[in-house]
Amino acid sequence: MIDNFIDAVALTQELVRFNTINPPGNEQQCAEHLGAILEASGFEVSFYAFGPGRTSLVARIGGNESRPPLCFTGHIDTVPLGYKDWTVDPFAAEIVDDKMFGRGTSDMKSGVAAFVAAVTDIAPTLAKGAGVVLVITAGEETGCEGAFHLAGLESVLGAAGAIVVAEPTSNYPMVGHKGALWLKAYTDGVTAHGSMPELGVNAVYKAARAISKLEEFDFNVPSHEGMGGATLNVGTVQGGINVNSVPDHAEIGIDVRTIPGQKNADVGANLSTYMGEEVTMEAFVDVEGVWTSPADAWVQEVFGLMETILGEPITSRAASYFTDASALTPAYGGVPTIILGPGEASMAHQTDEYCFVARIEQAVGIYRTLAENWSKQ
Repeated sequence: MIDNFIDAVALTQELVRFNTINPPGNEQQCAEHLGAILEASGFEVSFYAFGPGRTSLVARIGGNESRPPLCFTGHIDTVPLGYKDWTVDPFAAEIVDDKMFGRGTSDMKSGVAAFVAAVTDIAPTLAKGAGVVLVITAGEETGCEGAFHLAGLESVLGAAGAIVVAEPTSNYPMVGHKGALWLKAYTDGVTAHGSMPELGVNAVYKAARAISKLEEFDFNVPSHEGMGGATLNVGTVQGGINVNSVPDHAEIGIDVRTIPGQKNADVGANLSTYMGEEVTMEAFVDVEGVWTSPADAWVQEVFGLMETILGEPITSRAASYFTDASALTPAYGGVPTIILGPGEASMAHQTDEYCFVARIEQAVGIYRTLAENWSKQ
């Protein structure tokens, strides 16, 4: 008999030791490592690259006509290390006091490792039922590039009846997240010598007026039951080249978080109209929000399982970050989607990022139960 046991903690360490900081990404070797593990356990594995070294994979096992498979998804790219020095090696995945340190431990290589370990452990069982499909992506951190690439390819994703997104939630099930619309707003002017500003048109002054207007912007939509209201933040401002010239160009970075019921395209159009002709806008990240009704039968099943495991009542919560569900949930026809992973959301993108080893092991059991229950129905 083939031994399908994979140690999820050890696999997390292996994945962290692949440097997949995005940019540039370089996810290919990490994806191939996972693909080899899955193929050895009987999964059908396919790789898809949206650029050199930017490789995602889709793996599946089992399947029948009566029920589509359960989808597990996660990304293998990570954010940069930041400017602050780490006190540990960010690629060593060292374990100290039940904490594994390293870039990507919480966000979200521990989640990927946990679901790979869970489904390979029960691969023979899954092969006889509805089965699972794993969607492991490159490029999530910069706008779900890999997931949107897969969603745009014909007959690649196949079908799925529900999705588990293994992003960091401390293993607490969440039923949605806000959308993200990241905009660059430009103002232009006419340059002149700084001692004769009357001869120029100052683009920074235009930008300042625009920022003041943005601070007063009202989305004019009611708050969402699980996410609250939509938000807008001006995160960056750039303008001018040297202090003794009138700047002829300025740029504002705007982070909008939308709620279900809003469409990012409509929000962007409203903002453009609101800002007027002095400001030109373009989107560089555009991902919609996701929400599954807590009353959904499968969601209630997951809640019941997690109440037993966590020992506390489960309430309807939403994640503060966006996920690949923005691309995959609509691609799979709006199926029920749960965000549930072993990482710590508070440690995502942080210096000295870590996850708890115990949560990785707990997640393996959760994912195994979800996959078994789904496949045998």
